[in-house]
Amino acid sequence: MDRRQKKWKKTDIISAVLILLALLLQALARGTTGFATAYSETVYAALVGTIGRIISVLPFSVAELGLYLLILSIIVGIIVWVLRIIRRKFSPAGAVLAAVRTVVFACALIFFSYTVGCGINYYRAPFSEEAGFVIQESGQEELVNLCRLLVRQINEAAQEIETDSDGCLILTGDAPETARRAMEALGEKYDCLKGYYPRPKGLLFSRLLSVQQIEGIYSPFTLEANYNQEMPEVNIPATLCHELSHLRGFMREDEANFIAYLACLESGEPQFVYSGAILAFIHSGNALYRAGGQEEYREIYESLCETARRDMAADSAFWNQFEGPVAEVSNQVNDAYLKANSQEDGVRSYGRMVDLLLAMYREEG
Repeated sequence: MDRRQKKWKKTDIISAVLILLALLLQALARGTTGFATAYSETVYAALVGTIGRIISVLPFSVAELGLYLLILSIIVGIIVWVLRIIRRKFSPAGAVLAAVRTVVFACALIFFSYTVGCGINYYRAPFSEEAGFVIQESGQEELVNLCRLLVRQINEAAQEIETDSDGCLILTGDAPETARRAMEALGEKYDCLKGYYPRPKGLLFSRLLSVQQIEGIYSPFTLEANYNQEMPEVNIPATLCHELSHLRGFMREDEANFIAYLACLESGEPQFVYSGAILAFIHSGNALYRAGGQEEYREIYESLCETARRDMAADSAFWNQFEGPVAEVSNQVNDAYLKANSQEDGVRSYGRMVDLLLAMYREEG
């Protein structure tokens, strides 16, 4: 066996081991009660505290850079294989086999990294259970009261924020650092949220997210919280906290939105409270409207301050410009991804944040 064959044999063994380990961990997470929660609170927390801490030192998104390097390496690899075939250093069959082995190894590495950095966490105990909130069916009157409460929060916070010439929110200060500190403060209230939080990073080429109508993204491969820098600023504080909640192992989108709302309130910063309350109001208002409370919703919406209405209108206009095939495909892929990780409602799980809001305020009377 020559040196090249030995190299490929070693690569094949590593690929097989990575795939088997990932499958075993996935099976344990899905089938063993308590495994995912224990993993999230120990192994995953240690990964965030070491690898995540090291990568957070870099001022740019390593995940974004890695994506561009991956695309470049694929292009270069194809060119190199073609040249080798032309120069007869590789037979066509040998080139195809080498390509397949390379792809299998890359997929095995990605699958394993995804599993340890994200996949297992989908099966940890829900935040509602950890925090002691009781989820139950709610009547329309409770939804109305919730929406009115959120409008009061929005209007009060709006009096203390800065706005641009269009009357929309302008972020001041260091928003990523504020979000990080807000999550740390929230960890003092809820033990399951304690731990190290890296600084969220904006993507240099944020249009990559905008065309998919995505506000932020968590990278399980680099343990980074990334966000869209070109979206309306009213979205940014809540998005920062949402993505950071994934770094405590809470992957369900409805829970991440709820945790983001709590963190925005905990921050004590008016612009964060404003952003978090608008996020909560949008979900709660939609739930009220769908529940047959159209008239009540219109009445409550009219009580919103002008600043909030301008921000919500600007937000809708921004995302509407990206309606089309790319956004539709992205939505379908995200829906399939969520369902593959046992979030049966798919993208609709974003709206279930309302159940958690109602449970919390019901508990508070």
